[in-house]
Amino acid sequence: MASLEEYTRGKSYRELVKIYRDIVDGKLVIEDPDPPSDYYSYLTRLDYSAWLWICAGLLVFTLVSIGLSDSSPVFAYARYILGTIFVLFLPGYLTIEALYPGDNELGDLERLALSIGLSLALVPLIGLVLNYTPWGIRLTPVLVSLTMYSAILAFTASYRKYMLLRKTVSRGLSKSRRK
Repeated sequence: MASLEEYTRGKSYRELVKIYRDIVDGKLVIEDPDPPSDYYSYLTRLDYSAWLWICAGLLVFTLVSIGLSDSSPVFAYARYILGTIFVLFLPGYLTIEALYPGDNELGDLERLALSIGLSLALVPLIGLVLNYTPWGIRLTPVLVSLTMYSAILAFTASYRKYMLLRKTVSRGLSKSRRK
């Protein structure tokens, strides 16, 4: 088994394009020679968990921009932009990632459309539940509930992705042992 670097070294541009097309078509499979061995190493390797840390960063920056929006107009504009992503995209995206952890289960456009649509359905439901609590529908309870929902689903999705990776790696090991 050769590394990708060894496999592509000395190839012409046309040969590299053919290799790329073979990878996209599934004729050639690239495997990680050193996949994460546990959930902690999965979380710390950005090649696997960058999406999780980007979502966590969006959550944190949204909360910071909301907290500082009264002090400066720059933070107010950041609040509008990040708040829109926080409400209209992130809850649905994280739900889709938790429900469909495999990369080949849905296309990128399907994930985007389902994320927006699901967010438009979930956020009002969370608001409806908040309406029947003593806190009501105000900024702080909405922030807390959407942040908790998003954080729980983010780590649920990351754990499901890790388990799927582990199953794929163990299946690959059992195939290589049979040969």
